[in-house]
Amino acid sequence: MDGVSDLLEFREVSLRFGGVQALSHVSFIVANDELLAVIGPNGAGKTSIFNCLNGVYRPQQGSIRLEGTELIGRRPAAIAALGVARTFQNLALFTNLDVVDNLMLGRHHLMRTGFVSGALWWGRAKSEEVSHRRRCEEIIDLLELQPYRHARVGTLPYGIKKRIELARALCMDPKLLLLDEPVAGMNLEETEDTARYILEVRERLGISVILVEHDMRMVMDIADRVVVLDFGLVIATGAPAEVQSDPAVIAAYLGTPAEAVAGTGEHPAAAGGGAKAAAAASWWADR
Repeated sequence: MDGVSDLLEFREVSLRFGGVQALSHVSFIVANDELLAVIGPNGAGKTSIFNCLNGVYRPQQGSIRLEGTELIGRRPAAIAALGVARTFQNLALFTNLDVVDNLMLGRHHLMRTGFVSGALWWGRAKSEEVSHRRRCEEIIDLLELQPYRHARVGTLPYGIKKRIELARALCMDPKLLLLDEPVAGMNLEETEDTARYILEVRERLGISVILVEHDMRMVMDIADRVVVLDFGLVIATGAPAEVQSDPAVIAAYLGTPAEAVAGTGEHPAAAGGGAKAAAAASWWADR
């Protein structure tokens, strides 16, 4: 996945807060149309990566390039205009507005008419708004939000609000979509629906996705590749099946190798890779 197929290059990025090293020489790439999952224990640096990607944090070292354009040093609004959209773990919707109005906010950076013509809704401003609303309706259809189109967001169930958050990000027409725990707090049915929507988004809109998620079942089901972080370091990168059995990943999630085989009935010194892999497989399956 090198050369022209690479949409994003995240190279040797280091981020510090005083004496705390949040990210240490983190590198990965995202190919066009790829779904990359970033996982790791709490505090591993996953959200820090997102905050570097959309300009909230400025790393002290490294390079982040989207289609060859350096993102480090650019403001969040400028990065959004280049094609990076993000959803948040904690909902950031306008609860007093309806669904369509929330989605129209995702089109704001694409609007070209001025304040006066927009307020008068005349000429080019009128045709532009009609065009943007048409795009919002397409996203509503894609994510099956039609029954809630004119409902106030604050009155809707949590799972629907999470879907609206995804819809608003898609209304930005991104090249790269950052999903920060999109199924956090959802039940099994809502999680399965969200996974299906994410796959449809990638297939039908051709958007590359970086997914941060703690639901390991979902990650292993839909991700093309997985990057595993621990204490700000990349400890494994590969296909889902590869990282599941990686000893460093098992240790990061389950503790030391001795702790990883606890309960298998074997002495840690004699357990070997097979018992560790069995313990890990059981743990992943329960997630």
